[in-house]
Amino acid sequence: MANAPLNVRSLQDQLQSLASREGISRWDLGASRSSSASVQVDRGEAKQLKASQRSSITIRVWNQQGLVGITSTSDLSDSGLEKALMGAHQASGFGNPDDVPGFSPLATAPEPDLHRPLQDAQGIQSLLNQLLDAEKQLLGRHPAIGTLPYNAMNEGSSERIYLNSEGALRQAQRTQASIFLMARAEESGRKPRSGGAVRIALGSRDLDVEGCINEAAERTISHLNYQPIDTGRYLVCFTPEAFLDLIGSFSSMLSARAVLDGLSLSKADSIGDQLAVPFFNLTDNGLHPAHVGAMPFDGEGTPTRALPLIREGCLENFLHSEATARHFGVEPTGHAGMGAKVSVGPDWFEVSRTPSMSTGADHLDHTTTPDSFVLIESLSALHAGVKASQGAFSLPFDGWLVKGGERISVEAATVAGDIRELLRSIVHLEPESVITHEGVSPYVWVDGLAITGEA
Repeated sequence: MANAPLNVRSLQDQLQSLASREGISRWDLGASRSSSASVQVDRGEAKQLKASQRSSITIRVWNQQGLVGITSTSDLSDSGLEKALMGAHQASGFGNPDDVPGFSPLATAPEPDLHRPLQDAQGIQSLLNQLLDAEKQLLGRHPAIGTLPYNAMNEGSSERIYLNSEGALRQAQRTQASIFLMARAEESGRKPRSGGAVRIALGSRDLDVEGCINEAAERTISHLNYQPIDTGRYLVCFTPEAFLDLIGSFSSMLSARAVLDGLSLSKADSIGDQLAVPFFNLTDNGLHPAHVGAMPFDGEGTPTRALPLIREGCLENFLHSEATARHFGVEPTGHAGMGAKVSVGPDWFEVSRTPSMSTGADHLDHTTTPDSFVLIESLSALHAGVKASQGAFSLPFDGWLVKGGERISVEAATVAGDIRELLRSIVHLEPESVITHEGVSPYVWVDGLAITGEA
């Protein structure tokens, strides 16, 4: 069960009293705490059982010169808060005058109504029993499946708070659970092959364990009969998970913070530029009903909302914190962290096709198309193989060469290109959107991508 919520009004009164005593007129606080239980297994035995509790508080203080100091602590006691407030006040004397964050003008605006009922925890023993059973079922799906080198099941709760000296008071709780199964299969004289699946839910009782087992088994077995692929340019279809991973690796081109830091493909005047084909849309929708980890506000207290980023192929908005929004003359978008220099990041990408707009390739369907194409199931080495500020990527992938409806697993290969060229080379978005554990997207078709087979 979720922890009893912190008494935020008492916390606010306490900080206001301390600040008044020290002559501090402007301050804010962000706090988070979480508790979780997780299990891992290995061939019928418990491999790791872990329970943890974490808490942190970040306090910022603006001094009379308008400079900001910041202190973080895990000590939630009265003395811990006092030390943090005093430490931030002292640090403000060394604040950067060229980059001063402020309060979000939306920190007291109404919050969105998020329906995420808190779920009771089952306990670590129940998690262990379920994961042991899942491992046994998955190992029994095919004689070649010998181990589950990566597996985990966890459940937990978390809480987020934001307060400031102008009366902002935000508090939210959530519960979340997940299961991850990665199977490894090996046949005599053949390379080992793997396949995995993830499921998430508000509570562990709601996890689709059977669906996770089935998907991990099907993916693993489908890669046993592998063959090399010739190097060349191919018509490629990305699964929703693979495309979301790829677009997420280049989220800096949508971040106002990255733009101002010179680390983005985009420039300050890029709003309105044609980034993709006209039927392509990208929204950051942190309020999507399937987003289990949704929170109603960000680290600065700005309410979460659905933000259109690319509409009909054109860049429409950047992700903003208070500071970047002030620089661009717009409102914060609800994507900020908290710090002296505030980070900005996406919540939950939603890829969609422009309604009523034909792609010109409506015959393409990853289940029925007779055309020869490569179906990319998942991408690897995203941190090493992506140069986000340059737009380039070169990534190993798991997938199949599909000919006449027959799938042949690709032995080993990489897909390479430039994200800007890729977005302009999309030839089709299938009509059905698929909800994954990291966002929503249809199957995405791209023509002319370079694929390098193993020599």
